Amino acid sequence: MTISNATHTEVSAPPDNTQLFLGFLLLGLTGFGGVLPLARSMLVEKKRWLTGAQFTELLGLCQFLPGGNVINLSVAVGMEFRGLRGALCALLGLICAPTVIVIGLGAVYARFQNDPHVQHIFAGLAAAAAGLLLSTGIKMLLPLWGKWLALVIVALCLGAIAWLHLPLLPTMLVLAALSMLLAWRKPR
Repeated sequence: MTISNATHTEVSAPPDNTQLFLGFLLLGLTGFGGVLPLARSMLVEKKRWLTGAQFTELLGLCQFLPGGNVINLSVAVGMEFRGLRGALCALLGLICAPTVIVIGLGAVYARFQNDPHVQHIFAGLAAAAAGLLLSTGIKMLLPLWGKWLALVIVALCLGAIAWLHLPLLPTMLVLAALSMLLAWRKPR
């Protein structure tokens, strides 16, 4: 899978396996509960491994695949730069530390889940996660600005899922086919 370079933003040199592991390890440690916004920040803004358009394109593919979006993204980024070994390094970097942390927090939560202070903490974390997700969605829309066909597909997807409560998979299948058809028929 090759990512097209749809913007003029320069990217840095491709990461090696160690950089993939450490980059995704840091992402897994700092992105607790909100990895997607931090993934974009790391990959596009800090490390400059991908352009904003490349990130949006790759994430679109990863969201269409079964499994967690960021896990799929780590595998796709690793595969893009270093093949199977890079995919394994990125994936292991992403999941190692959070797995240990989640097991530890699960044990703590099981013990204190009825404490009102703990319930308030989790309510606040949920609100922060929603804000992070919203800000990432807005950043992902920026490379699509002026591409009216893509924005119509975004609006149709948002309306179908958020307001009409249609199931995600059939909605994505129909809109993916529709967007490919419209892009194919669009005059160049």
